[in-house]
Amino acid sequence: MMTLVIGGSGSGKSAYAENCLIQMAEGKKKYYLATMQVLDEEGQKRIERHRRLRSGKGFLTIEQPTAVQNALTKMEAGEKTALLECISNLTANEMFAGGKIWSGKSVADRIIRGIEQLKAQLSHLVIVGNNVFEDGMLYDETTMEYIRTMGSIQTALVDLADEVVEVVAGIPIVHKGQEV
Repeated sequence: MMTLVIGGSGSGKSAYAENCLIQMAEGKKKYYLATMQVLDEEGQKRIERHRRLRSGKGFLTIEQPTAVQNALTKMEAGEKTALLECISNLTANEMFAGGKIWSGKSVADRIIRGIEQLKAQLSHLVIVGNNVFEDGMLYDETTMEYIRTMGSIQTALVDLADEVVEVVAGIPIVHKGQEV
């Protein structure tokens, strides 16, 4: 089973996704696939905040900023669940890897294939995404390509997901499936 949880910054989507996976795990291993790379002090503070919020919930963290399917080799045998946090970081990491700007299509294809592999091997997979295109701003072409790539990835994930939930001000709105 796969659940996609989307929302704006500070919407409560991460907390909702964590609780969703905890309810689904039913005694199975719970992995937290962390995609954020620490680039500055603000990033470090965000990571520390998320770690504090996850503390005591039984998550085993795997740092996997790219090639999410490789996290499977770091997991123990048996039934397992995972929370992938988040699509925007993963997309940026893949798109701007190695000092090069990779095409949005190749990045989207890689990420979607990786998530399909995760979904096939896990009992439950919960993915956190972001609302895309909501600010109505136009950016430089590279940023717009990044945003379009996130949008195409999330569109594909909606098709793959059994459930899609948008969190707005802490309130889950179910768009596909039923609320956990």
